Amino acid sequence: MPVYLWKGTDRKGVKQKGEIESDNVTIARQLLLRKGVNVKSVKAKPKDISEYIPLLQPKVKERDMVVFVRQFATMIDAGLPIMQCLEILRDQQSNPTLKRVIKEVRRDVEEGATFSDAIRKHPKVFDNLFVNLVAAGEVSGILDVILNRLAVYIEKMAGLKKKIKGAMTYPAIVVGVAVIVIAVILVYVIPVFARLFNDAGVSLPPLTLFVMNVSAFAQSYFHWFIVALILLVIALRRIRATSRGREWTDQILLRLPVFGMLLRKVAIARFSRTLGTMLESGVPILDSLEIVSAASGNKVIEKAIRKARIAIAEGHPVAEPLAETGMFPAMVTQMIAVGEATGALDNMLGKIADFYDEEVDTTVESLTALLEPVLIVFLGVTVGGLLIAMYLPIFQLADVVGRGA
Repeated sequence: MPVYLWKGTDRKGVKQKGEIESDNVTIARQLLLRKGVNVKSVKAKPKDISEYIPLLQPKVKERDMVVFVRQFATMIDAGLPIMQCLEILRDQQSNPTLKRVIKEVRRDVEEGATFSDAIRKHPKVFDNLFVNLVAAGEVSGILDVILNRLAVYIEKMAGLKKKIKGAMTYPAIVVGVAVIVIAVILVYVIPVFARLFNDAGVSLPPLTLFVMNVSAFAQSYFHWFIVALILLVIALRRIRATSRGREWTDQILLRLPVFGMLLRKVAIARFSRTLGTMLESGVPILDSLEIVSAASGNKVIEKAIRKARIAIAEGHPVAEPLAETGMFPAMVTQMIAVGEATGALDNMLGKIADFYDEEVDTTVESLTALLEPVLIVFLGVTVGGLLIAMYLPIFQLADVVGRGA
């Protein structure tokens, strides 16, 4: 439905302006008059260029979703109709992408669709987990409770993602700076020393000769290094885009020392939190496992969950097939078995998720503490080695001059 910008005055003569949705300008004027607005002007709202270029559209961040879901839950709990809730949330939304999505969802609901069916049309903003939980909330009449659970879940997942980014950012920055420093030394600094040594005609130590040869190679083929790096990134993205390639790379990542253990703990925390939230909200176990497998973030673990789901569908208890996959530690499967036996599987999964959240914190701290000395040694050996190699001939030349004097 078109959006129009309007200006006018209210019954007290105070200037007002805003936006209104309507089929045309005439109907927009009529709607404003019914609200007691003395209309001065109504014109179509110009479309933002970002609406035509997907890359320019801002992403909907976890924080935006948490605020949206919590406000929605509060208004539903207060007894406001969904249409009015969506209208209020749309008007106060600062993220243009989410604002556009809310507007489209409201239009679909107005035309007769359920809220879950309306948000299902926007998978980039509302994933399968969100849609299925909302559908369960609509059926059971506890949509406000479900929305609050979703807000907690999104906050927990955002915190987990932040921890992983924090663990990866420090070493990435240090290695990136080291590579730039080494490249500058090899391409710009060492050639100056090389010309100086050639003019002096001194015999060079093997280490200096080696570094000078590396520098000459880097100068000649530096642009090819850049091209090779770009091609490598493109190739990895292509490989990750395929199902087999994603599984192969995820398997390698899980086998990495320290990092692999961290990724496994993150996957278990995500699995436990997601499955627990869905079961607590009344989603059947098989439907929950199907959604959880896709949300695991790792193709190897996704495959293991799908395999376990087949066995559970045949009548096996939940813990047994999960243990047979070899992806879940014994403590996890035993706690799941206890939760299943006592009828409190959702609570037990929440405890597992909390435990592994703390484990991720501990692993990130250990990883940071381990990487700091390794990176310092790496920088010292590489940069220091290059400088020593260049100054060795100078020391030899100074020694010869000193003896001659």
